[in-house]
Amino acid sequence: MPLRIGVLGTGHFGRFHALKLAARGLLAGLYDADAARAAQIAAETGAPALAPETLLAACDAVVIAVPTAHHHALAMQAIAAGRHLFVEKPLAGSLEHGREILAAARAAGLVLQVGHIERYSAAIRTLRASGAEAGAMSFEATRVAPFRPRSLDVSVVLDLMIHDLDLVLSLAASPLAEVRASGARIMSGHPDFAVAHLRFESGARATITASRVSVGMERRLRILGTQGETRVDFLARSLERLHPGGEEPVETMPGWGITRATWTEHDSLEAEQAAFLASIEAGTPVEASGEAGLAALDAALRIEAAITGLSRCVPV
Repeated sequence: MPLRIGVLGTGHFGRFHALKLAARGLLAGLYDADAARAAQIAAETGAPALAPETLLAACDAVVIAVPTAHHHALAMQAIAAGRHLFVEKPLAGSLEHGREILAAARAAGLVLQVGHIERYSAAIRTLRASGAEAGAMSFEATRVAPFRPRSLDVSVVLDLMIHDLDLVLSLAASPLAEVRASGARIMSGHPDFAVAHLRFESGARATITASRVSVGMERRLRILGTQGETRVDFLARSLERLHPGGEEPVETMPGWGITRATWTEHDSLEAEQAAFLASIEAGTPVEASGEAGLAALDAALRIEAAITGLSRCVPV
């Protein structure tokens, strides 16, 4: 029998999840607190709009795409019902709630995947294959965009920056030692731009900039280390790596050269869903695991604390 998957929350991302699952023939039903919205997406997908309890009884797994403040309650309800769960990022609104979700899912032997969709993108696959992580000591990430009135229930740190936090944490592969940050509210009740400075126990450092009140779109990553420099422009789909033995020799650096790469975009949401299904059906290890989601949430909350002045320097 094919898996039956429900979608809790049919906002921007929830709708896309529902449409993709419906196309796979796996959508058991959906729920949204806005009955009119639920009816609209039900009509689009051909799946019934149900109450949460009814939906949980009708499925094997759920996608939780409600506002962050409700992640914990619905996740715990799904776990109690024995349902595998995919939770859109961030995992929860607090570290305590994130830990409870992770511990409960682990104790119940359920798959828990967090919606860090960048891990499944063609860009990150290309970056991983480039070898840029070798000897990395410094990371500079920028993710900025014009203002759009959505996801304003959380700060830009939990909305946008958390993608690069997850990426840098995985690349650095070292616990955080120190966090400093600045930012401000512009168009919402939460910080709309932020600049974070991270130091890892390994000695590596990172500067991450995120804004949802920018003039235009920009997404870049720069990695520096003992094996050279890697520059990635995600919008231009380009990667340039200066390293020993690079394909294009550099006259002033004997033995060094530049290797260039590009990629063809694929449907990252489809890839993300496919990974979730594989973890349930075949026991494939979860890449965007609950542990990874909790680590990104921890870093994000430390940054928020530094911005709001609760602490200008937050040690681990």
